[in-house]
Amino acid sequence: MHSHFRIKVSLVLLCTLIVSGRISLFAIDSALIPPPSDSPGPAPKKSEPIFPALYLNETLQALETQEQARPYGVPSFEEFVRGGRRISDYQSILLNNDILAFYGSPLSKRMGILGVYPIDELYVRLKNLGQEYDALNGNRGIKLAFYIIYGTVWPEGEIGILRDSVLKQYIDFALQNDMLVFLDHQIGKYGVVDSLKKMLPYLVYPNVHLALDPEWRTTLPMKEIGSVSAQEVNQAQEAMEAYMLANDIPGERMLVIHQFNWKMIQQREQVRTDFARVRLIHCADGFGPPAVKKASYDYNALAKNMPVKAFKLFFKSGVPGAGFDEPLLSPAQVLNLEPRPYMVMYQ
Repeated sequence: MHSHFRIKVSLVLLCTLIVSGRISLFAIDSALIPPPSDSPGPAPKKSEPIFPALYLNETLQALETQEQARPYGVPSFEEFVRGGRRISDYQSILLNNDILAFYGSPLSKRMGILGVYPIDELYVRLKNLGQEYDALNGNRGIKLAFYIIYGTVWPEGEIGILRDSVLKQYIDFALQNDMLVFLDHQIGKYGVVDSLKKMLPYLVYPNVHLALDPEWRTTLPMKEIGSVSAQEVNQAQEAMEAYMLANDIPGERMLVIHQFNWKMIQQREQVRTDFARVRLIHCADGFGPPAVKKASYDYNALAKNMPVKAFKLFFKSGVPGAGFDEPLLSPAQVLNLEPRPYMVMYQ
């Protein structure tokens, strides 16, 4: 009995250190972690999404029940590590933090602020803007992010893929500065799951998350608005979670889906958000005056089955023909949207 108590206390202590950041899971040799087949697997999927406050608590309660049912024994170091993973793998970044991102292609000044400035200046500008948001969001923190167009749609729906050497520069810089990276695929004429699969290998980096933009799921970019179905969104999440489990990738990862027009997500009431390791974020896209921006966000807010919302803003770039927000909503106005967005990005 005393031995079992000491084991549980040790596991709780290790998990606490890992979750608090005083021990890094990524600093532990992966060879010490048993393969996925030895792990207890993901927590059961929830029938209703619970986010953000109760999501972690519900999962922890399920894991605690499993822990109490295990036979007595002295845990190995590998079991200690796995015990920490059983907590950290289901802890959401968004529980205590908002995300602020700069969007675009590193290779184009026409596609967003990300391509306008060198990486060091981008970081300074993003950090300064982040301080404005951090002063308004109470006890929540701010995680900065690069939101990178990884797959760019071309005429007839072809896709241009960003070079790995370019992308790696941003991922490495983000790792060094405690930032996130989102890889966005515009899909074009290709399948949604196939497009997502091209980005999955980058999940090996602990700060990388993914995104899909249905606007460009078309063979006539700039002439028609594309779309995806709810089934395709669900299949994308399923493929993403399966890849993470098969490759023992730790942590929760986010998948952003953009929408500013009703047709962009077909049957959107059927989109699921109950995957244990993938957090779906529903982003209100599109440029215009404040009334148009708020109307677009209000329409997305009606999709309560996708409770985690994001909001995108457009700087005035000076590029001929490029849309922008006039005037640009202030950070206070953005955070006062209902429901409040957990992620904000600027193009």
